[in-house]
Amino acid sequence: MDRVDKIINMLENGQHKEALNEYNVVLKNGSHDEKFLLGEELYQYGFLEEAKALVENLLEIYPEEGELLVMLGEILVEAGEEEEAILVLEKISEQDVHFGQSLLLLADLYQVQGLYEVCERKLLKAKKVLPDEVIIDFALGELYSDQGEIIKAMNAYEMVLREENEIAGVNIHGRIADLLSASGDFEEALTYYDKALDEKLEINTLFGYAFTALQAGYNRTAIEKFNELKGLDPEYHSLYLHLAKAYEREEELDNSLNSIKEGIKQDEFNKELFFYGGKMALKLGKVDEAEQFFREALALDPGFIDAALTLNKLFFQQERYEDVIELISQLDITEDEEPQILWDSALAYDKLEEFSYASDKYESAYTFFKNNEAFLQDYGYFLIEEGKNDRAAEIFKQLLIKDPTNVEYLDLIERITD
Repeated sequence: MDRVDKIINMLENGQHKEALNEYNVVLKNGSHDEKFLLGEELYQYGFLEEAKALVENLLEIYPEEGELLVMLGEILVEAGEEEEAILVLEKISEQDVHFGQSLLLLADLYQVQGLYEVCERKLLKAKKVLPDEVIIDFALGELYSDQGEIIKAMNAYEMVLREENEIAGVNIHGRIADLLSASGDFEEALTYYDKALDEKLEINTLFGYAFTALQAGYNRTAIEKFNELKGLDPEYHSLYLHLAKAYEREEELDNSLNSIKEGIKQDEFNKELFFYGGKMALKLGKVDEAEQFFREALALDPGFIDAALTLNKLFFQQERYEDVIELISQLDITEDEEPQILWDSALAYDKLEEFSYASDKYESAYTFFKNNEAFLQDYGYFLIEEGKNDRAAEIFKQLLIKDPTNVEYLDLIERITD
């Protein structure tokens, strides 16, 4: 196969024009073996059109040869021509030695297209043709896992484990652990994570172990594993928020806040880190730092309602009512999307003695909070202060329905309707 080696050497040395000339010689006059081997090599090097031409040339002579049809199917898949690949692969006879391989390729294609039932049928048929191929069990496990069929996926993965611990670079114990963790079976998942990590220390598996330990309530184990992961890869951004939560559960608030600060150094555009940092700072009594965290979160996402409402609560505690109104005006959130904005606005305008604005906001908020006792109390007392006794009586009668024995409500209704 001197000519094939010569063409490949030319390609590796950047002699593309010379290689093309030699390629054309093989395409027109080469032996069948030369065309086949050169097609394989060119496919591996990414020269898809040239490889395709060689295989199609051979198929003119051997139109039912399964190995050629499989190779053409692979080339078409790589070229993004999935429909054409399916048509080619479906031509392979069940008696052909490459029929099982074609079924696997077809299953992949149908799974990508979301045709899961067809994919499953192809894989089950492939299993009958190639009963000892664990790659088929692995493919079934992946398919069932994607569909959320936990028991079927587990059975398929367990079949793989009878022969192999790893397939296509995937640790099967780790795969099962992820599956169990996602389904809420944390205790069993941790057992599989242990096995996976004993076989190979891999950062995604280590994260899965730590995250599952956190969900299972093993906070100290989670802290240990997250810190181990941080030592291996400090740029693994996802770990910091969860590490902070683990420390918080253990009431190590300073460590929790420090974890957030470390995370922000790695991922300065993560609004959740800033928000959680604000919450930890509040718990530690660091009010100014908390406010800064919340403002940073809102700078990243002006529609981050949780950060906005938490910051508003802080402003109310500090009697900074103008800041409440200013903050609300800067939010990228409509009042219909978050009615609490209306309630906060009403309270702030009331405190600022801008009663007309407060009245409008209260009335708009009433649509959303007519069954909220705390809101009805705020609104009712505001109406009394405004001298709108009839409307106030209506509100307190609603409250009285919720709490018929409340003497204060009874007295208020009697006084304002007298």
